[in-house]
Amino acid sequence: VLDFNDPFSTEVKPRILLMGLRRSGKSSIQKVVFHKMSPNETLFLESTNKICREDVSNSSFVNFQIWDFPGQIDFFDPTFDYEMIFRGTGALIFVIDSQDDYMEALARLHLTVTRAYKVNPDINFEIFIHKVDGLSDDHKIETQRDIHQRANDDLADAGLEKIHLSFYLTSIYDHSIFEAFSKVVQKLIPQLPTLENLLNIFISNSGIEKAFLFDVVSKIYIATDSTPVDMQTYELCCDMIDVVIDISCIYGLKDDGTGTPYDKESMAIIKLNNTTVLYLKEVTKFLALVCFVREESFERKGLIDYNFHCFRKAIQEVFEVRMKVVRSRKHQSHMRNNKRPTPNGTPRLPL
Repeated sequence: VLDFNDPFSTEVKPRILLMGLRRSGKSSIQKVVFHKMSPNETLFLESTNKICREDVSNSSFVNFQIWDFPGQIDFFDPTFDYEMIFRGTGALIFVIDSQDDYMEALARLHLTVTRAYKVNPDINFEIFIHKVDGLSDDHKIETQRDIHQRANDDLADAGLEKIHLSFYLTSIYDHSIFEAFSKVVQKLIPQLPTLENLLNIFISNSGIEKAFLFDVVSKIYIATDSTPVDMQTYELCCDMIDVVIDISCIYGLKDDGTGTPYDKESMAIIKLNNTTVLYLKEVTKFLALVCFVREESFERKGLIDYNFHCFRKAIQEVFEVRMKVVRSRKHQSHMRNNKRPTPNGTPRLPL
């Protein structure tokens, strides 16, 4: 395990910070997305009173740490080393409760962003305008516009127009929180352009309308092709993954409960009543490809399967390159640590 101050550590496992005022919904987001907690169960969560750090290592690409900061903690207090925290951060998610008076939240957001940017200009700043399930469609748009305007005006007044903030309307009661987290995670994946290019090649040669590369554990899609993402399409894909995993857990295990419910033989076809076919195939033991195909195009399933075989092979090569880089960085870090002198001044002996 690399130390957080290690320059290689952030490249191996990026850090995502969850920040915001008390009761804004930070812990609920984390529990719903990464722990499969029912949204209704989050009503009984106690308020977080200490910094919680969690490793998320579901697959080769969804691989990061989440730090959940209690809203009442002033991490700019001299007792906190906020420079160390921000220095190794890939993304900062600031959660704003859209059903509450958000003036105090905007003031905290401005302070947090300006301090963090001075320490690490490469941080991605992501603003979740949360709990929008209680707002009408018009009120959602109006709230997003108001928060967007005020936050950017505050930065402009401070002469920091070059800081880019991304805004998302989110709720744990629908798929919007998964889509928002997908967009955040994608920015931390250095292989994203390669994955998107592979998906574009795959769909153009297979007669496929739309394709997503999903992490089956979290239902975060780590890549999609260059065509626009429709929310309804994304929700159907998430529901399909749930169905496949649930049925696999019932029928895919051996009588003694051993085995893997999701493996290289996992595959599912769902035909919708609008002449569209949903097609799911296993890519790795944590990744699935979910495709939208027209019924007439799906008649050439042999061609799709052949192209998928080529796609899966390319993904595995990307994975192998990634693992070589990780091993190389860990080796360099280990060698550098061994070169440090011991407290009594003698050089360390290699293990």
